[in-house]
Amino acid sequence: MQGIQIDLISEERLSSLTSMEKIRLILDDVKQGNIVVLEKGLAPEEASRLIEVTMMEISPDGFSGIEMETYPAKEGGAGLAGLLSRISGKRPGSRLTVIGPANQIRMLRKDKDLISAWVSSR
Repeated sequence: MQGIQIDLISEERLSSLTSMEKIRLILDDVKQGNIVVLEKGLAPEEASRLIEVTMMEISPDGFSGIEMETYPAKEGGAGLAGLLSRISGKRPGSRLTVIGPANQIRMLRKDKDLISAWVSSR
């Protein structure tokens, strides 16, 4: 079968993995040329670690890195929960994240409710 594989990974599956397992899952998929869409994005520390590990694995004759775009979580929130998160200084996590091979995916546009990407064939 020809085309681009898109893996949609649920928040439930991600929550059962350690940070390093999440990074390996994402990188292994992307290195195969797949696009990965995470229902709930990575924590800021995990996203930073993903970039670090990606940089170590880039090779001139193979893997060219990743392209990643994320919707930020909604700010604040209503009621007591929103007030408590602002007081405690807890930063909300990200929502949907799209990750793909840097040589195949280009993020064209990101708005508050739309991520538009162009994907080339392998």
